Parts: sequence; structure tokens; C-alpha cells
Amino acid sequence: MATTLATSGTRTGTDRGTYTFIAVYSAVLYTVLLVAPVIAGKLIEQFGLTPVELGGLFSLELAAFSLASVPAFLWLRRVNLRTATYLFTAVVIAGNLASGFMDSFPALMAARFVTSLAAGSITVILLTLSGRTSNPSRAFGIFVVFQLAMGALILAAFPALYAGAGVSAIYWTLAGLAALCVFVVRQIDGDALRRDVPAEAGRAAAPQHDAGGPGKAPLFRLVLGMAAVLLFYVALSGVWTFMAQISAGAGIELSASSLVLSLATTAGILSALVATLLGDTPRRRVFLLAGYAGMALSVALLFGAPGLVRFAIAAVIFKFAWTFILPYLLSTLSDLGGGHVMSTVNLMIGTGFAIGPLLGGVLIQSSGGGFTGMLGVAVGGVLASMACIAAAQRKTS
Repeated sequence: MATTLATSGTRTGTDRGTYTFIAVYSAVLYTVLLVAPVIAGKLIEQFGLTPVELGGLFSLELAAFSLASVPAFLWLRRVNLRTATYLFTAVVIAGNLASGFMDSFPALMAARFVTSLAAGSITVILLTLSGRTSNPSRAFGIFVVFQLAMGALILAAFPALYAGAGVSAIYWTLAGLAALCVFVVRQIDGDALRRDVPAEAGRAAAPQHDAGGPGKAPLFRLVLGMAAVLLFYVALSGVWTFMAQISAGAGIELSASSLVLSLATTAGILSALVATLLGDTPRRRVFLLAGYAGMALSVALLFGAPGLVRFAIAAVIFKFAWTFILPYLLSTLSDLGGGHVMSTVNLMIGTGFAIGPLLGGVLIQSSGGGFTGMLGVAVGGVLASMACIAAAQRKTS
């Protein structure tokens, strides 16, 4: 009994440290993506960028974030995680500092690519460690909550703080925030993943009587899980990107639309916080299905040039459902097992984010500026994602 209590206490302490690491790094690393609306105008002013060049820069950063998953297949379980995090954080700091000194656009793009690649590598560590905690849903909830909270803070404070400053001041601030992160790296167990390798090798050598044995799901369920993430992010990023345009197309004033989207962001923070407090629960499957149903309903409410009230209800439900689903979606995928599942998840997230706005733009343009085709595809994507994760989850919860 004493041994059990000691083990439980050690695990609780380890989880607490991991939660702190996840909270700090997820807030700071995703700042580079959340800050995009703030620095867009300054980049255009300093470098004279066209809309295509500006979009290309942000797409490059997002692509590097997700492409970091590919080399992670080689190093993630072979290196000390503390050492890797210190190294990648140093690259993030150096990349942000260098970005502030760049006076040519190609050089800036190179600096942003390397910086985002390092940040994405740390994100792989965050996702993997989240799945190893005793309460993965809570860990993934923390991952989401602190991103959203930092995003709200940035959009509220950065425009005023940097109104008279150049883009370099923002990049240097990002470097300073990254430097503060190093103080929480010691909270994680650097050898947590390396210790799993011999055990997994032993399991691989043993006869496999059950394809879905402990720690590893059948391949078709892994594929369904990855498809669920991809479809989820394609649908949500496509709709959210054009939310303001949907509002404008319905004749809603910009000030009213901005207020609604701010309220929706607040609802998103609250829902992610609720999911974090609830943590893992036997009702996870029910929560997931309810969240998906809410998300599909919210998109359906956007059909037919909605008025202000209907648009507000749709936006709030959409953001609430999206951020409520995400922790449970990620924890379900971590349950599917395999050493590199969360690395692949990170790749699917980035791919979905890249496809969604592009596909949405193509559908809107092909329909002469209407949103019916894009919204129809989004509803289909949400329902398909729900079906995929329900099938993948069948024997994991």
C-alpha cells in the first residue's frame, strides 16, 4: 500500500510539472501564429508585400510547424526531451531575434521557416507528453486553453502596445517570451520516451495474439483517427477563415460582427476550460458526439444570409463546440497508442489548417461569391469527422 501511494504521489507530481510545461510552451509557441493579424500591416508597410506574398509567408510558417512532425519520427524517442527542448527553444529565440534584423523579404521567409520548424518540434513534444499523463483530456485541455487565452491577450494588447513600433519590436518580444519558457523545461522527465523503447521492442518480439493489444490499435482505427483530425481541421479552418465575410455578405455591420467574434472567442476559452476541468471521463464519447452535433448545427445556421442574432448564435456555438471537442479528440487519438501517433496528429492538424481556407476560397469563388457550397462541404466534413472518430473510438473508451 505504501509503495502504491508513493507511486501515485510521484505520478501526480510528474503530471503537475508536465501540465506547467504544456501551459507555458503552448501559450508562447502559438503566439507566432496568433500574432499574424497584428503584424500583417507592419509587414506590408516595411517590405511592401502583396497579399499573395503576405499569405505565402504565413502559410510557410504554418507548413513548417506541421512539417516538424516528419523528422520527429527519427529523433523523438531517441533523445533526452529536456535537451531537445532547450535546443529547439534556443533556435526559436535566435530565429525571432534574427527576424527583427532582416531587411529583405526572402531572408525573413528563411528565418521564419527555421523558427517555425523549431517551434513545431517542441509542439510534437507537448502533444506526446500530454498523451502520457494520467489525465490526457485535461492535458490537452490545458494545451488549448492557454493558446486561446494568449490569443485573446495578444489581440487586445499588441495593437496598442506596438502602434508606433516596427515589426522588429514584435519579433524581439516573441524572442523574450520564448526565453522565459526555459525555466519550466526542468519540470518534465527528459527520458520519459526513451524508457518506453526497450519495452516496446519486447512487445514487438512477443507473439501478437490480438491486433488491438495494449497500447496499439489496429491500423484501420489509426487511419480513421487521423482522418477525423484532418476533416475536423479542414472544416473548422475553412468556416472560421471566412466568418467575417459571411457576416458582411449578410449585411451585418463590421462593428457588430467584430463584437460577435470577440464573444465567440470568449465562449471558446470557456468551453476549453470546462473540458480541462472535467478531464478524462467515462462520458467522453457522449461529449464528443454532442460537440460535433453542436458544431454541425452552428454551420447549418450560417446558410442563407443569417441576420445578426442568428449569426451571433452560430458563431458562439461554433467556437464553443470546436474548442470543447478538441481535448477529447486528441485524448482519443493518444489512446490509440503507437510511439508516433501524436507526431502524425500534428502533421494532420497543419495539413487541415492549410487545406481548409484554400478549399473554402475555391468553393466561394467557383460559386460567384456565395457561401452555400463552402458551408455544405464544411457540414459534411464535420459529420464525416464525427463518424471516423466514433468508429476509431469504439473499443478505446
